Amino acid sequence: NHEHFEALKAARTGWPMVDACVVMLRETGWLNFRMRAMLVSVAAYPLWLHWRPVGEWLATQFLDYEPGIHWSQLQMQSGTTGINTTRVYNPIKQAMDHDPTGEFVRTWLPAMRKVPDTYLFEPWNMPQALQEQLGIRVGFEIPLPIVDLAIATKEAKSRLYGRRQQAEVRIAKQAVLEKHGSRKTMHRTRAKTAPEKAQLGFDF
Repeated sequence: NHEHFEALKAARTGWPMVDACVVMLRETGWLNFRMRAMLVSVAAYPLWLHWRPVGEWLATQFLDYEPGIHWSQLQMQSGTTGINTTRVYNPIKQAMDHDPTGEFVRTWLPAMRKVPDTYLFEPWNMPQALQEQLGIRVGFEIPLPIVDLAIATKEAKSRLYGRRQQAEVRIAKQAVLEKHGSRKTMHRTRAKTAPEKAQLGFDF
């Protein structure tokens, strides 16, 4: 969906934590690991974007871009490997857990500085009268969410899990596991040797 992708890149998804992360990334070239994972998760699941264009865009933003790490993490976080646990990040919950006072969001999204704490995580719920009083408008200075998060996430999970249950996908998953390594822990027995004598001096 081209519109969804453009909204993500423009920091106009309507989810403050996501949009603040995009602005910070654009300005500094860096995000911590959790927020990088959240961006990919939001792009892949509720926005249902293909992982390659998202990965190419993010690669141009990260100052520490390293292909070997970037692309493997991107595929894992977007659920395309078929062998990793699917991680679907809720951007509202992430904001509540990791930015409870709104310091981060308000730093990078100036319009959010006027939003009362009550509506910090879901500003679209502000009454119209309050918006007029504060001089900010949801849908203008503060974008509306471009999709219904709960519905879009549920649909994405249903598609993904349905696909993973198909016989050919399960066979392919097993082939990948067999080719690229076992999940079993390898225990190597180390040969026992006599205790080494403490070195008390140097031999010349």
